[in-house]
Amino acid sequence: MKIKLFGILKTMIPGGKDLEVAFSEGEQVKDLVHTIQSEYPQVGELLDKKKVLVSVNQEIAHWDTVLETTDEVALLPPFAGGSGEFELMRKGNPMAIELEESMLVRVQQENFSIDEELHRVRSRSRRIGGIAMFLGTARDRSKGRDVSSMSFDHYEGMAQKKLKEIRERALGDFDIIEALVLHRYGPIEIGENIVLIIVGAEHRADAFKACQWCIDELKKITPIWKMETTPEGEVWVEEHP
Repeated sequence: MKIKLFGILKTMIPGGKDLEVAFSEGEQVKDLVHTIQSEYPQVGELLDKKKVLVSVNQEIAHWDTVLETTDEVALLPPFAGGSGEFELMRKGNPMAIELEESMLVRVQQENFSIDEELHRVRSRSRRIGGIAMFLGTARDRSKGRDVSSMSFDHYEGMAQKKLKEIRERALGDFDIIEALVLHRYGPIEIGENIVLIIVGAEHRADAFKACQWCIDELKKITPIWKMETTPEGEVWVEEHP
């Protein structure tokens, strides 16, 4: 069975390639973990300490999850910005509406225009009277180290799914009208945009609360990993405030 690797795990395997391990139909995740622990002790130790999670078909798996040969399995190190411990979760043309809503949740390599994204949210409703925004940018210093550039790795498909969950939960749990969640991946230069959250509500207090929840939740549950280039070399960042 092929197992996808992300972030710092790529540096722990010769060649940085995905794992290939022996597997029998009907085995459980705990059996797969045991095999990994035997063949790749460094990775196994992180699994033991629950610093790495197993996902099956882009959902966090339990130890007793039964595996099939067609499953997509991945090992997920702590996400960039996570708390250090995983928290388990959780009228018009229909095609035009679906396309517009897909633009409100995106993972993309290219930079984005804040004005365009702000307009995208404002145009969703004339009832919006308060808008809160969080913009994350690349800074030149982190944890006492100079940073010359950075790059973001992500789990294609699962990252988009988690951002969509965040938007849907924000719309359901807060008194807001619209939310946009956007994150970049790939190489990013110092000073460039990384992540954008925009929340529109009737009143500012609701927008502020939902915006803060969105970025905090994104840091917890989205499989995105950051690597910083420093004078000492490339460093994978496991967590930050």
